[in-house]
Amino acid sequence: MAERLSLTSSSMASFGGASVSRLLPSATKARLSLSTSSPSLSLPSLSSSSSSLSSLKCLRSSPLLSHLLLHQKRSSVHVSTGCYSTVASPTCFASDPDQLKSARENIKELLKTKFCHPILVRLGWHDAGTYNKDIEEWPQRGGANGSLRFEIELKHAANAGLVNAIKLLQPIKDKYSGMTYADLFQLASATAVEEAGGPKIPMKYGRVDASGPHQCPEEGRLPAAGPPSPAAHLREVFYRMGLNDKEIVALSGAHTLGRSRPERSGWGKPETKYTKDGPGAPGGQSWTAQWLKFDNSYFKDIKERRDADLLVLPTDAVLFEDPSFKEYAEKYAEDEDAFFKDYAEAHAKLSNLGAKFDPSEGFSIDDGPVKAASEKFEAAKYS
Repeated sequence: MAERLSLTSSSMASFGGASVSRLLPSATKARLSLSTSSPSLSLPSLSSSSSSLSSLKCLRSSPLLSHLLLHQKRSSVHVSTGCYSTVASPTCFASDPDQLKSARENIKELLKTKFCHPILVRLGWHDAGTYNKDIEEWPQRGGANGSLRFEIELKHAANAGLVNAIKLLQPIKDKYSGMTYADLFQLASATAVEEAGGPKIPMKYGRVDASGPHQCPEEGRLPAAGPPSPAAHLREVFYRMGLNDKEIVALSGAHTLGRSRPERSGWGKPETKYTKDGPGAPGGQSWTAQWLKFDNSYFKDIKERRDADLLVLPTDAVLFEDPSFKEYAEKYAEDEDAFFKDYAEAHAKLSNLGAKFDPSEGFSIDDGPVKAASEKFEAAKYS
């Protein structure tokens, strides 16, 4: 499907690597020290307290111990154990909250230099959008589990071009090894929406990663751009994930970001007056004139269809043709605040579906209550 910020196949332009500001990881993390002069692990001093015993359990279960043993040739290696202690007792999380916070700042810098908001949103959506509510077992049920990093899934037609998003984020993952790919993909997607002027997404983290290509979902779980019956197709795909008509329309509004490239998806023009000069690699056809700005212009433009340089796919047009979809599309075209509220809730729901969390309730990296509120857009001049 075309370069969509929903669950559709397409892609953004390839982006080159760029240096991002290096942030020091938290000084509070428990660490292991491994030296070539001594093959033994240097552990924290032990006492008879239950806290120390719990710490050893966390260390013993940490998947990073095996990672340490693969790097004994280095003179000194320091790796987070994955156990993040409190005064009462240590807790093992899938991702280090402090590293996620630091990674978010690196993602913001990446967005400022690469203008890759659309492809990062799409990456998070496509990792999460394979969820099947009728399958109970994890990770067979799909969802946000980081499996999209494996080549077999990246080669699915709907994921064309997303290898470029992985390349953009890999240096950040290398820098902060104490977070999962599943959390990184969803963090990047939500941050891209927010930095483009969209609502604050009430995200939670702690997603566990799929361990290998054998845990990737089969091809065909993501929607197509031009099915024979667009409304029925959208409902088939999104109902499978447990989403409803309002959430389908709200999530479709993310097409306010991004472009479709015909050489990859078969949809759109090679270039338009809105895309011929970039930013990023020029070309493609966008859904909106300011395709790096997150607002409700997608619904306005689809409704009016006054500009031949703006893309309208069959799955876009049906939002104003199907009676149930139209109710929400009309509302969002008139009321951006209503769109932002519903979009933030739907985005967060999609990013959680099917995911396995550790801790089971997940955790937030935001201070204070999270609200789905509009943020001032500062990068419109680039589009």
